[in-house]
Amino acid sequence: MAIDAARALFHTEDSDTERTRTRVRLMVEITSHVGTYRNGLAQAAKRLTPAEAAIIADLERNGLDVPQLREVLCGAHVLVDDPELYDRWRFPQSRERLSSHHRTVDKRRYPDIGLKGPLVREKLHGRTESGTWVQLEKTPAAMGPGIHVPSLTDLKHLIDYIVYRFTKSNVGPWGLSKNTERRPMYLSPNLATTVPVPAAAEAELTSSLARIEADDDATSASPDLAVRFPPPERANTLEELVFVPGHRNGRGLFGASNVYVAETPSELARTTLAAVTQPPRWSLPGVRGTVPATVRAAGREIRYAARVVPVADQKERT
Repeated sequence: MAIDAARALFHTEDSDTERTRTRVRLMVEITSHVGTYRNGLAQAAKRLTPAEAAIIADLERNGLDVPQLREVLCGAHVLVDDPELYDRWRFPQSRERLSSHHRTVDKRRYPDIGLKGPLVREKLHGRTESGTWVQLEKTPAAMGPGIHVPSLTDLKHLIDYIVYRFTKSNVGPWGLSKNTERRPMYLSPNLATTVPVPAAAEAELTSSLARIEADDDATSASPDLAVRFPPPERANTLEELVFVPGHRNGRGLFGASNVYVAETPSELARTTLAAVTQPPRWSLPGVRGTVPATVRAAGREIRYAARVVPVADQKERT
């Protein structure tokens, strides 16, 4: 029984993998109909590995469409606000690599990961502050930890870098892309992600806020009220200008106040809304006993039908 269950699970996983590879092959085939690519894209799609298919499928799951797939195949720098992809894209055939991308990330904790394949040629991905980045390269670089003698592959990778410097475009396995690290492709952006205020601007921002509050006190319409309701005394004025998830900070009437709303569900309202009521129905009276008539005016003819309704039938429905 256990052997049969294991075989069934293996068969299911194998079927899912093949289904994903077929789907990605179709996406590549559709994409290849528009634009110009280097030779060999169709043959590379046929030799697509499960790891390559998983990466493209994950990008599609995060919003990648067919036009964007073209940019990815041409070397676009892609940002995805999903940090779990960093570990998900580490396959047995993956290896650690060195790169100049996202230098602010701790590379000892999150080293960049390379992967070779017929479609991606050289897939390189790593961590960002709030997610994962990925980029396909034309030349599978041999760069890694330690010292080694430069090879022909490293020389080709250097040539690709020179092309990047002249064209301001990434050199991907199947073309060039303007979506560089400075102008990346952003998939599934997390709108809750915040950008810190530059340290050089903190002093100017806090002094401007203090000046605005001082002007508000000086121009108060009622000095007596201004004395009764002084502005808050803050240890750090910058807290009102920077949004911190999970904290009640920010400007406004209740920006930094301990104000909350407690709501008790109304059983009467719930019962009323849940009750299914039938709206009143009405219908036109039956057409019988009509008298046709014709009106002619200004060279036009209008035909209509009139019906005589007894007074007894002319009762409003309530």
